[in-house]
Amino acid sequence: MEEHIVFDGALTRADHVVLTRLAKDIEAPARRRIPDVSDEALEPDSGIGSEVSSNHENEAIDGSCGKDSTTATVVEDVARLKAMRDPASPNFEPTVLLSIDDCASHVSPAFNQYILQPYVRWAGKVARHETDVAMITHLILYSATSVPSAIILYWHFTYIHGVLHAALQFYYLGTYTLMMHQHIHQRGILAKRFALFDKLFPYILDPMMGHTWNTYYYHHVKHHHVESNGPDDLSSTIRYQRDSVPDFLHYVGRFFFLVWLDLPLYFLRKNRPALAVRTGAWEFLSYLFYYAMARGFGGRATFFVYLLPFLLLRMGLMVGNWGQHAFVDAEEPDSDFRSSITVIDVASNRFCFNDGYHTSHHLNPLRHWRDHPISFLEQKQIYAKEGALVFHNIDFLMISLRLLCKDYEHLAKCLVPMGDQIDLTMEGRIALLKKLTRKFSEEEIQEKFRKRI
Repeated sequence: MEEHIVFDGALTRADHVVLTRLAKDIEAPARRRIPDVSDEALEPDSGIGSEVSSNHENEAIDGSCGKDSTTATVVEDVARLKAMRDPASPNFEPTVLLSIDDCASHVSPAFNQYILQPYVRWAGKVARHETDVAMITHLILYSATSVPSAIILYWHFTYIHGVLHAALQFYYLGTYTLMMHQHIHQRGILAKRFALFDKLFPYILDPMMGHTWNTYYYHHVKHHHVESNGPDDLSSTIRYQRDSVPDFLHYVGRFFFLVWLDLPLYFLRKNRPALAVRTGAWEFLSYLFYYAMARGFGGRATFFVYLLPFLLLRMGLMVGNWGQHAFVDAEEPDSDFRSSITVIDVASNRFCFNDGYHTSHHLNPLRHWRDHPISFLEQKQIYAKEGALVFHNIDFLMISLRLLCKDYEHLAKCLVPMGDQIDLTMEGRIALLKKLTRKFSEEEIQEKFRKRI
């Protein structure tokens, strides 16, 4: 097995399956690294993650007949993962807590029967997707901790409480943001009959988690996924040397201080004045809300409850996006396979709803988060042929940090080679990664993105 592959004991079951499959591909003879999987064996892409039921167990058996062992095992892996997220399957396992898989096996039979399973059945009916019990769990968690803590902090402020509250929010930020990532792409996380609450709760929780009202939706869905790291993307990395500290500071500073202006101006340039007005209005309403809370109820509490999470989140979003789009192929920079990466690690996928499958997300922004590993396995041979990059045992934030430290050796060890990358030496991997972080000239941008421009 590849000597640098590390199987973290806290990986999700799906991540363990994916990483095991990639490790076996590395060990396989060259002629079998990218097996020719027929359409009958695997779907080309599992789509947006609808909860359509099927006999997954039979699919695994039937699909493996007449195929080589590598293809058969991949088919079985895919069928097993699909069954685990399908409410109609006897092997269905809803995600109850993000920290562990198969929550029922970690509690006593009595607790499971009388407390856990009734809760799972209830929460599964409240959630938009029955597998998303964890999102209901987290809504309850935030409502029971962040909200009362903020109220008490305004009622009786102390610096100790303020610091503890900010630390708690910092711990929540990643998971909440990626839960809202699902929310903004699928326009909700709750069942349709709870649509009103689904629309309203972000106006309470978003500011406490560092988000200005609706800006995440306008920037990420209406802007970033339209431009996809291209020349008109305000968060594009192509005009920056991605291992340069000055370039990084310019990148973060531009977003940090000017996004309130840049985003409405972007929509005006694209002849979408209504979006420009709404974007600017919601951003300034958020600032006005901060000001009103500070003047009316206390500036110190407002700093810890709203302003500090706001500053931390905006910094975190740009550091993360830098890592997500740091490696861009100069020959085909508009390819989702070659301008974004996949990360198999605990922080991104266990605690942040499979955020590490960033390429899969760009390929299909509507895909349900539990379908990302499935889709990756279904399209694994395409990822390999396209030269896509897969990393493990590192998250996007640390990828950004390692790049800024020019620690390409560590990044090369975290790379999980696919296809032709398997034959690269460590020096070859380092050279590849350095090549993919190069700044694009304006002439190159004009040439490579001619269709968009």
